[in-house]
Amino acid sequence: MKKLFIIALTSIMLTACGNRQNNTMSTTITPNPQNALRAQQFLKDAQTYYLATVDGDQPHVRPFGTAEIFEGRLYIQTGKSKNVYKQLKANPKAEICAYKDGQWIRIECELIPDERVAAKKDMLDKNQSLRSMYDENDDNTIVLYLQNATATISSFTSDPETFTF
Repeated sequence: MKKLFIIALTSIMLTACGNRQNNTMSTTITPNPQNALRAQQFLKDAQTYYLATVDGDQPHVRPFGTAEIFEGRLYIQTGKSKNVYKQLKANPKAEICAYKDGQWIRIECELIPDERVAAKKDMLDKNQSLRSMYDENDDNTIVLYLQNATATISSFTSDPETFTF
């Protein structure tokens, strides 16, 4: 009986995960600037968040700090020469995670490059410490906006809250 239960549970989990993987990002979520701002504020308050990407079948996670709103969208910044950008070009699906004050946020999204100088300039103007390494007119600076984002804020003391942007 126990073996049958484990087989059934495994089958249900695989079906659910398979459906989730197939449906996650299959439709475009309408941009919601208020929810993007809410996610940005959480990331800003946490100060450091972690961005997960994949390289083939190997996950990679690294700390980030930039999170800015431009034209109603949440943006991050990196360099084109970095592996993280190469991984995102190959597979734009990513997940962001941050923790603060007993809560954590997880954001499933696609990260879409934006080559416009205005978007890069906005990011660098809001993060002056990056100016020593990046310039909106160089060939390395890249900003990426979150598309089809689903954020979940969780804690051990309350129910998770999920919102999209």
